[in-house]
Amino acid sequence: MAKLSVNINKIATLRNSRGGDVPNVVQFAKDVQRFGAEGVTIHPRPDERHIRYQDARDLKPVVCTEYNIEGNPIKSFMDLVLEVKPTQVTLVPDAEDAITSNAGWDTLKHKDFLVDVIKEFQQNGIRTSIFVDPVLKQIEGAKATGTDRVELYTEGFAHQYGLGNLEGVKPYTESAELAKELGLGLNAGHDLSLDNIEFFKKNIPGLLEVSIGHALVAESLYLGVENVIQMYLRKLKAHS
Repeated sequence: MAKLSVNINKIATLRNSRGGDVPNVVQFAKDVQRFGAEGVTIHPRPDERHIRYQDARDLKPVVCTEYNIEGNPIKSFMDLVLEVKPTQVTLVPDAEDAITSNAGWDTLKHKDFLVDVIKEFQQNGIRTSIFVDPVLKQIEGAKATGTDRVELYTEGFAHQYGLGNLEGVKPYTESAELAKELGLGLNAGHDLSLDNIEFFKKNIPGLLEVSIGHALVAESLYLGVENVIQMYLRKLKAHS
């Protein structure tokens, strides 16, 4: 059964827009778990424009589900993850000035680098996941790094689904099947929403976790956070 991990970056963005501590990201993390979320995801960036490094530390004692920290494994990020020791670290190759993640790793080109990073995290008891595009050779390359899981970058699927092209899920289904064959755990994230999550889940074998932030927070403005989380959980369990 696929778990729902709520990315709370947008809550930090809202807080930072006015200064102070409203909304409070620690309280929001407590609340989403109380409402049924099975994980909390954050993606601190070097400029701390939304989630701050201190937030990552403050959240550690209150995340009683799965704690997932995403980011580019530069030294400061690695030091933070090794200090906090979340359940999972998701390696994302985003540039420092990227508005949001926009590509997966080239696991063939960066194999040696990823092997070293993954080994260090795993030696500290942290599960690793690599953000990848739905390309079979990249899934095979991920396996060679020793990672525990891959996270499929789902923007392409979401875009095609929005255009009415249901065939856009095929590369993701094929990637999921290969990951399962290779013994890799499978996560997914980026632009998943209440509109497309049920169809995606239905077509992705072995899906373990989805990370959803922007859409979930936007939907909650109209429908309420607790209600939206329950809606996601029902859709994720519909084809389990």
